[in-house]
Amino acid sequence: MDMLMGDQIAAARLRDWRKLAQGLHTRFLINDFGTGARLVVAVGVAGDAFGHHPTVSIGKGYVDLKLVTADAIYREDDGTEHVVEWVTQLDIDLARRISDIAAEHGVEADPAAVSHIELGLDTARSATIAPVWAALLTGRADSQGRGTPGDEIRDATGRVPNLWFGDADEQEGHGQRFHVEVYVAAEEAERRIAAVVAAGGEVVDDTNAPGLTVFADQDGNRGIVCSDRFANTAT
Repeated sequence: MDMLMGDQIAAARLRDWRKLAQGLHTRFLINDFGTGARLVVAVGVAGDAFGHHPTVSIGKGYVDLKLVTADAIYREDDGTEHVVEWVTQLDIDLARRISDIAAEHGVEADPAAVSHIELGLDTARSATIAPVWAALLTGRADSQGRGTPGDEIRDATGRVPNLWFGDADEQEGHGQRFHVEVYVAAEEAERRIAAVVAAGGEVVDDTNAPGLTVFADQDGNRGIVCSDRFANTAT
């Protein structure tokens, strides 16, 4: 299936889901583990019918779900195709069905609570160094470039955060190269940035806000708060 652009995902007006990084995420609130287990079973049955399933994490008080298509098609302007991990119509349709299932089980969503973490490493030689990081993070060479046309490192099982490579000048000194990107729901971004500032952090670049806001801690270490620039809440 073709990958969907941000405005197409927003147009779906999914009430319980937020687009973070490559996928759709939601959190359902549960009063007990049994309720969560029953919800997951019902979601599994629906997934069987669709031939597609979410990634699930269940704990005290919550069930977190992520939907992403592993073989979405991305087309460049010249028609060149790439297989990527991204949201497709299949994810949209299953997300709607899962929301209906949750309602049937009396389970409410808290989509503002979702978050997703990725690592960034600035380098001028991603093709050279990526095999080292693929080996360290996943132990598998095929995690390099998995689900992306670049050298990004992605673990098929989701055990570790994705590692992407940003641009850096070879002549630059050995300053901070690693940084953490925290993806949050659009309605959470402003509050999260305010919390960082209240804790002593400083906003150093908001030219791409609200999609990307770069901050630094008191030692100058940088991180980024990310949110989809398209409003994807259902109102």
